[in-house]
Amino acid sequence: MNRPDPVEYAWWLSSRAAGVVAFLLIALSVLIGLAMANRLVRGKNVVKLHEHLALAGLVAIAVHGITLLGDSWLNPGAKGLLVPFAMDYKPFYTGLGIVAGYLAAALGLSFYLRRRIGAKRWRKLHRLTVLTYLLGVVHTLGAGTDASAPWMRAVLLATGAPIVFLFLLRVIPEEAEAKPAERPRPAIKPTPQPEAT
Repeated sequence: MNRPDPVEYAWWLSSRAAGVVAFLLIALSVLIGLAMANRLVRGKNVVKLHEHLALAGLVAIAVHGITLLGDSWLNPGAKGLLVPFAMDYKPFYTGLGIVAGYLAAALGLSFYLRRRIGAKRWRKLHRLTVLTYLLGVVHTLGAGTDASAPWMRAVLLATGAPIVFLFLLRVIPEEAEAKPAERPRPAIKPTPQPEAT
């Protein structure tokens, strides 16, 4: 009976753990961002927490990818980790994970370019963070080792339900404001004409 190499197992386990941590950190960052956008939470400490969660999530994403380089079974190589859909293992789902990683990095680091790109444009761009989360969910379900585990499904549900709710809460009022309800026009009563004499 062949026993798995403990070093190989450590690389795989490290990448797996980093992936779960990255998903949780990004999900919490998106959740807090949506709560701030809906004015449910405020304050400098909340903004700092949102920012730190996003940065920690980016570090965890990097660790998730880098530790895969030590996995000789997967053997992704630099191209497999950096080029979306180039990895041999479940290319569609791993590709979406790579796209999510790039999107998370671009959106997370755009915080430091807000003044250059303008606050209004930055806010519009920042709405794509929900897409980052969704791509992470699809990547996890399609390529994640723990995708079918009940605890992972519970994590996906526990983060997904409030994120969807807060996103809809954020988007629906804007659409209603963009199309103001038409008020019925009052009936115009004809002005009585003086009788001819």
